[in-house]
Amino acid sequence: MKKPKITVVGSLNIDMVNETKHFPNQGETVIGTAFYSFVGGKGANQAVACARLGAQVTMIGCVGEDHFAKQLLETLDREGITTKYVKTVPHQTTGVATITLYDNDNRIIVTPGANHRLLPEDVVSLKEVIADSDMVLLQQEIPFETVEATIKLANELQVPVMLNPAPAIELPSELLKQVDVITPNEYELAVLLGLDEKQVQSFEYIIKWYPYRIVMTGGSNGAFYKSPDGQIKHEPGRQVDVVDTTGAGDTFNGALAVKLSEGSTLEEAVKFAVAASALSVMKLGAQSGMPLRSDVERYMES
Repeated sequence: MKKPKITVVGSLNIDMVNETKHFPNQGETVIGTAFYSFVGGKGANQAVACARLGAQVTMIGCVGEDHFAKQLLETLDREGITTKYVKTVPHQTTGVATITLYDNDNRIIVTPGANHRLLPEDVVSLKEVIADSDMVLLQQEIPFETVEATIKLANELQVPVMLNPAPAIELPSELLKQVDVITPNEYELAVLLGLDEKQVQSFEYIIKWYPYRIVMTGGSNGAFYKSPDGQIKHEPGRQVDVVDTTGAGDTFNGALAVKLSEGSTLEEAVKFAVAASALSVMKLGAQSGMPLRSDVERYMES
C-alpha cells in the first residue's frame, strides 16, 4: 500500500515528567518517586504516531535556539519525519511541558516558547507542501491565527483537515465547517462550540445534531462518533495495564489520520485508533509508548 502523506502543523515540546505518590496541595512540597525527560508536544507526538503507523510525515513548527531543539529534531529525523520546515526562532526557548504523573493519570502545564512564533505566513509560504498532502493534522498549541490560516489554506486546496482542538477554545462555526474531522474529548467538545452547562444536553445529542464530523475521545471508554446513517456509535476502550496516559490522545489522532488517509471508513479508522491508543498507555512517555502498525494489527487480531 502506498504511504499516505500527512502534514502535521503544530507544537514541539520537551516533556519533563515528575512521578509522585502524593499530589501536592497548594503550598505543599512532596517528594517525587522518579523524574523523566522526553521529547513531546502535541504536534510532534502526532507526527511520530503517524510515522510509526505507516504514513509519510512532514512536520511544520518552531523550536527555540537551545539544546532542546537539537534533541527534538534528531528524534523526529530518526522516525523518518521530514523536519526541514521546522523553523528555529532566535533568542527564544523551545516549548516545555511539565507533567505530574500521579495515580495513573497526569496533569500538564505547557509553556509554549517558540511554538507561539509559528505564524500564518510560515504556513502559507509552504502552500506546495500542503497541496501535496493527503491530510493536514492540526492541534491548538500554536497561535489561533495560524490554525485558522492553515484550515483555510487546506480548504482552498481541497486537502482534508483533522483538528484536535486541544487546548480547547471556542471556535467560529464557519471555521469548523471547513474541518473534515474534529477530535475533542467531552470537555473540549462543549468549549469549542461555546456551550455553557445550561446548553449542554448530552454529548450524544451534540454529535448527532451539530453539522460537523465529530469523533469524541473518551479515554478508557473508547470513542464516540456518528455513522453515515446518523446513529451514534461507540467503540469501547480496551482493558490494558495502564502505566502512563500521556500521549494516548495523540496516538489516537495519529492513528485516525493514517487510516482515513488510506481510505478506510470512519468505523474502521476509529476501531484502529482505539486499539493504538490502548497500546500506547502501557509504557512510560508519550512518544516512547507509541506502537508500530504491526503491533496494533497483531493486537486487533488477538
